[in-house]
Amino acid sequence: MPEEEDAYKKTGEAKKYDPTFKGPIHNRGCTDIICCILFLVAIGGYLAVGIVAWSHGDPRKVIYPTDSAGQFCGQGNLEKKPLLFYFNIMKCASPMVLLEFQCPTPQLCVEKCPDRTTTLVNAYPNPLEWPYYKSFCREDPGSKTVPEILQQKLCPAILVSSKPFLQRCFPSMGKKGGTITVGDSETFVDADGNKRNAKDLVDGMTNATVVIEGRQVAMKIFEDYTKSWYWILICLLIALVVSLIFIVLLRFLAGCMVWVMILMVVIVIGCGIGFSTYKYVNLKETPGANVTLQQLGFQPDFSVYLHIRQTWLAFIIILAILEVIIIVVLIFLRNRIRIAVELMKEASRAIGYVMSSLFYPIFTFFLLTIVIAYWAVTAVFLSTSSQAVYKVFNETECSHSRETCNPENFTLSDIKKDCPRSDCLFAFYGGETAYHKYLILFQFYNVFLFFWCANFVTALGQMTLAGAFASYYWALNKSKDMPTFPLCAALGRSLRYHTGSMAFGSLILAIIQVIRVLLEYLDHKLKGAENKFAKFLLCCLKCCFWCLEKFVKFLNRNAYIMVAIHGKNFCRSARDAFFLLMRNVIRVVVVDKVTDFILFLGKLLIVGLVGIFAFFFFSGQTDAFKGAAPSLHYYWVPILTVLVGSYLIAHGFFSVYAMCVDTLFLCFCEDLERNDGSAERPYYMTATLHEILLKDPEDPATRTPVSRDETMQLTAPDKTKQSSDAYNQ
Repeated sequence: MPEEEDAYKKTGEAKKYDPTFKGPIHNRGCTDIICCILFLVAIGGYLAVGIVAWSHGDPRKVIYPTDSAGQFCGQGNLEKKPLLFYFNIMKCASPMVLLEFQCPTPQLCVEKCPDRTTTLVNAYPNPLEWPYYKSFCREDPGSKTVPEILQQKLCPAILVSSKPFLQRCFPSMGKKGGTITVGDSETFVDADGNKRNAKDLVDGMTNATVVIEGRQVAMKIFEDYTKSWYWILICLLIALVVSLIFIVLLRFLAGCMVWVMILMVVIVIGCGIGFSTYKYVNLKETPGANVTLQQLGFQPDFSVYLHIRQTWLAFIIILAILEVIIIVVLIFLRNRIRIAVELMKEASRAIGYVMSSLFYPIFTFFLLTIVIAYWAVTAVFLSTSSQAVYKVFNETECSHSRETCNPENFTLSDIKKDCPRSDCLFAFYGGETAYHKYLILFQFYNVFLFFWCANFVTALGQMTLAGAFASYYWALNKSKDMPTFPLCAALGRSLRYHTGSMAFGSLILAIIQVIRVLLEYLDHKLKGAENKFAKFLLCCLKCCFWCLEKFVKFLNRNAYIMVAIHGKNFCRSARDAFFLLMRNVIRVVVVDKVTDFILFLGKLLIVGLVGIFAFFFFSGQTDAFKGAAPSLHYYWVPILTVLVGSYLIAHGFFSVYAMCVDTLFLCFCEDLERNDGSAERPYYMTATLHEILLKDPEDPATRTPVSRDETMQLTAPDKTKQSSDAYNQ
């Protein structure tokens, strides 16, 4: 058959029979040594970057407001003064605020915001008012006169009745008969002694709020985590227990559990559609519920969206589309799903011989937690490792305006002599030091090593599980020929011999992922651009690299299986795995991907069940949880965290089954090429697996069942009790 010979030439040479091959080889050597050395050096550099970041960084720069002297309100000597007070909030109306992130007016940490409106002129001679007024001065003015106090900016010219908001003191604005007021008055006297309308304060407050709003949203999210972290852990623990229960039930009731999972996914999504419809109908008469999402705009408090009908309509549409897709797929793939169910049963038998594999995801999750925590902490310390920058702010025209200055010797500097009414105030964190110039490189290195290390941990888990399940497959007598601790043996082989191969595959994937991050950054920057061609090109690049990442993940996964079995280097193993799959491409699509779909439904079910519980608990929608649920700014923060965490946990546990199926499938394809089922060259596969993967119920040519005698012959070199045992398994 020339056509078959040409096909084999294009997809590589089929595996030859080798009587010495009995599964994962033991006499193997180290692979991809250069990449192993490079990975270890990169880890050393990563630790060095972390040490540098921790020695220079200070997270308080993000968490706490900073006064004009660069001190943190609520920390150290200012522990009892957590609020930031502006001498003249009208200065915050300047457009420079949005560029320099700081109002050009002296700012002071205070214990309480002023609760009355008065001026320095009125308070100075009054023995009852003056002690209170002095508490808002930068230093005790002593016997200095009012003009001297104002010239040296020791005290504010005016105190405006204020309330704390976002850890800052803002004028307590209100409305009286439709007119904006400060306290109870429609007017106030500004720092220059001019009578102003209360509405003039709005611009200053708006600019100051815009500058700090993003930081304060992050602060509120941080506070929500501090209040709800233990409840989040409880929800994740529930997801862990539910995932473990599902996996154990799959081990013993694979056929029944698969169909139960599929049915429950359909029911859960249906319940979601019903609940969304109920909320959509009930909001019909609610005032303001018919506002569109476009009119509402972005709101950091996601609970606002739940009071809009359009939000629930979007939920109905999304869930209905998902429900229809799942039902249609189930109808058209019902026969393929039966094959996948039988394959899941075979995977359950393999896991029964390697029961410790069910708990291996906990080890992988622990390693990933360390990687994520190290990356997050290093990123925070790097972002806060810049120096405080002070700039010249002036009341009158000054040639040195906005120049960098040093507050320690500013009063004696030439700038102060040229501009007597200028002041040296804290502006922002930055600087032009040599360290600051390399800061962006450190951040990039932190992101790149995060991807590399995370992919390496994933690769270690895949190769370890592949080695353990390959030991099961290539053992004729499962109870005698398998190693005592197959998982530990596979882990030891992976770390001792194939760290370089795992680092090589992880490096390729990390490079692609970093490029995708850069493309997303460029896309964000070009959102307001008018160049349609640039947007189109960027969209094409994003799509191409997304596809490339998926392909590399698929290739890496199968390459690690071949490395675990044969002990060859990464490139050779990737080539062998790719050609082996191409020679069995129909089976890959029919069996492997249908199994992936079933496992995805299992993950979806666990995420849905835990997510529904988290929603009703944190949102307070149910009276039973109102007393126990913590008071949060944004209840979507813990819910979103629980959803993501639950998916990762479920993915970790179901990945055991996915890796088992992939390993058995690749070993099956190689077994078919190496052996022919005769007494001299018996198949290592069980009779059940042979019947599953070679008998397609939709193919009339293969409907005739194999006889018991023939299937018994497939599993052992002799036709005795060993064959019968293998068949009964």
